[in-house]
Amino acid sequence: MMTLNRPGTPRGHICGIDAAMEVIGGKWKVLILWALHEHPQRRFGELRRLLPGVTEKVLASHLRELEADGIVRRVSYDEVPPRVEYSLTAAGRGLNDALQPLAVWGREWSAPQ
Repeated sequence: MMTLNRPGTPRGHICGIDAAMEVIGGKWKVLILWALHEHPQRRFGELRRLLPGVTEKVLASHLRELEADGIVRRVSYDEVPPRVEYSLTAAGRGLNDALQPLAVWGREWSAPQ
């Protein structure tokens, strides 16, 4: 769901961090990426259980946005009952790799001193 944050700048972004934050902005998106990295190919209900506190509405909205940005793949199986699974795309795995140093920094920063 690409939007132009900064009209008048190339592609609407002033730097790479700006572009990345557009994709991962929000309280739950990074946690969705983590959950799909740790537990590949998960159904909606499974993701919801992995992320205590997220509402169905917010999770559905974030998954749609991540899918539109090419970060998450949604596969719908023609079964009864219907089954839909979510997984990371190559771009999503690359984004998780890029976020890894930030995770290390966060663990060090939040560790008891």
